[in-house]
Amino acid sequence: MLTVSTVNVNGLRAAAKKGFVEWLAATGADVICLQETRAEPDQLPPGVREPDGWHSVLAPSSAKGRAGVAVYSRVEPSAVRIGFGSAEFDDSGRYAEVDLPGLVVGSLYLPSGDVGTPRQDEKERFMKEFQAYLGDLRERAAADGREVLVCGDWNIAHREIDLKNWKANQKEAGFLPEERAWLTEIFDSGYVDVVRRLHPEGPGPYSWWSYRGKAFDNDSGWRIDYHVATASLAERAVEARVERAPSYDLRWSDHAPVTVTYRD
Repeated sequence: MLTVSTVNVNGLRAAAKKGFVEWLAATGADVICLQETRAEPDQLPPGVREPDGWHSVLAPSSAKGRAGVAVYSRVEPSAVRIGFGSAEFDDSGRYAEVDLPGLVVGSLYLPSGDVGTPRQDEKERFMKEFQAYLGDLRERAAADGREVLVCGDWNIAHREIDLKNWKANQKEAGFLPEERAWLTEIFDSGYVDVVRRLHPEGPGPYSWWSYRGKAFDNDSGWRIDYHVATASLAERAVEARVERAPSYDLRWSDHAPVTVTYRD
């Protein structure tokens, strides 16, 4: 069995002080994808930068204190790639991938966007480039006899069952019709939303809750953290769960780990 977790840590240094280190020590995952690490490697404690029993790949952003992704794996990768061949985005700390036996794993932090601002334009440019890359990646991996799994914070809720207050968010970044249509195109192109395959009905399971108000206590969340896999790998998924904290005060991020177990 292969178990993979993904989580937006909302600042790895802060998360390490609030419970991430303990979660990492206890997890049964074989691979972990992190997003929004917001730290240079030398800013992290050794036990977070290079935890015992793990091989770590850290991809910080050139913009200090922003974005950043990482991949931890118990097996040493045979290859590591930072970015996806984009002149604009490869140093932005938004994508890293590793080659593991029979599998390519990517950690993605897609821009969040903001309607009517340059941030939304940036998000749309990223989406266009990354969609083309995903098609190429699937073909290259298949030629090498590998499956593909891209985990991370995709910053888009795909369907109405993927967020609690969908009616109020139809004109907001993260639930725009064009963003949702883009995800549909991804899922129609040979990739599968693994968690939704295992939990077809909804609502949720949500993976992000705002720190504002009573969003967490009321389970007023969004499902924006995905395992996106090639079809053959998705068929091998046997369990998916969101590791939601038992209470607000025990959270170490505004996201929760999304963990999936796959048959070998």
